[in-house]
Amino acid sequence: MKRVAIQGTLGSYHDIAAHNYFGEEEIELVCCNTFEDIFAEIKKDARTLGMLAIENTIAGSLLHNNELLKESNTQIIGEYKLRISHCFVCLPNEDWEDITEVNSHPIALMQCRDFLNQHPQLKVVEGEDTARSAEKIKLNNLKGHAAICSKAAAELYDMKILQEGIETNKRNFTRFLVVADPWMADECGCKQAVNKSSIVFSLPHTEGSLSQVLSIFSFYNINLTKIQSLPIIGREWEYLFYVDLAFSDLLRYKQALSAITPLIKELKILGEYAEGKSNV
Repeated sequence: MKRVAIQGTLGSYHDIAAHNYFGEEEIELVCCNTFEDIFAEIKKDARTLGMLAIENTIAGSLLHNNELLKESNTQIIGEYKLRISHCFVCLPNEDWEDITEVNSHPIALMQCRDFLNQHPQLKVVEGEDTARSAEKIKLNNLKGHAAICSKAAAELYDMKILQEGIETNKRNFTRFLVVADPWMADECGCKQAVNKSSIVFSLPHTEGSLSQVLSIFSFYNINLTKIQSLPIIGREWEYLFYVDLAFSDLLRYKQALSAITPLIKELKILGEYAEGKSNV
């Protein structure tokens, strides 16, 4: 049985992504309050894997998770893209006219802004997790409270679904990464052919340094699926570039890395893995 640390509780989108990714494999979930706790669990037990959100098609990248990933020295071994569909739920014996307050994670609330604007009478309260908001309402019998969460969480905590699909943009996906201690990466990595990688590097503060690197990737037919810059603390106007690369030829990818090495500083490969599937 695989031990998988997630941020959130049972019924959360991390829970759904983990079970979808591992499919029929039996997994033991370790529910963590924060993303930092995921990496702490891996450090405590190298056999533990981590599942963490890294970007959303609406909210963008979770920048802090890039930094945590780099500093943790874990390796990305896989990814999963989950279609996010939110539900508006309440206690089983309540209905629309009873609801005065809605609770959920700030990103979920943001993703349902149009729905919330249609109900201006509701007090909006941010919580630490979508599923945990539903769980809290159920356990404490909080009358007049509603949560925004997954359908799975609503069913798990026996909540009434007042409306499904309340997210503003129906093309709402979150990309999750599966990470492992380097000692476990080879054993637990995806058996599919590697065709994607995540790297991070810095550049000398000289004119045209980034364009030279991008030109090399283009020459080797390497597709940049994401590029994200973050400032290097204590080094004014210098940045770390977090880049996701997709490729069909592993050898050309390796050649491209060799070609950019003289042009960059502090290259670190965060993981080489197979492009993730989606639940749609």
